[in-house]
Amino acid sequence: MRSKRDINYKKILSLFWKQNGSPLFNAKGLAIGVFSGCFPFFGFQTLIGVFFAKLAKGNIVLAAIGTWISNPFTYVPLYYFNYKIGSILIKNSSNKIIEKNLAIHDLWKQGSIFSIKLLLGSTCVGLLFAFIAGSIAFVIYNTKNNR
Repeated sequence: MRSKRDINYKKILSLFWKQNGSPLFNAKGLAIGVFSGCFPFFGFQTLIGVFFAKLAKGNIVLAAIGTWISNPFTYVPLYYFNYKIGSILIKNSSNKIIEKNLAIHDLWKQGSIFSIKLLLGSTCVGLLFAFIAGSIAFVIYNTKNNR
């Protein structure tokens, strides 16, 4: 007896495998989707990924699938990792996410620093993950086309 989980998993893999187009077209779409999925724009990641895949002439279905890198199970670890990468790149002396004793006027400054660290980290991690996912997809679709 099949469970719903097995059927959904197989449908997603089937959807991934049955994409038509050149290996570059498919890899570009997946890479753009993964890149978009690394940003903390909840609810808009898929729209952003599909939009940029359309602009870059990549596979929009794979771009939508690629944004699933962030999901309810990976939100916290992914965005915490992105924040830590941004903190390392900015080299801020404070390693705390939010200071304990903040005045109201300092809250905006703290929020902007937090946002900059998160977005910078998201960009760097997104570029790395997009390169990895795009390379793997290119090899997979290239192998598929050569058979």
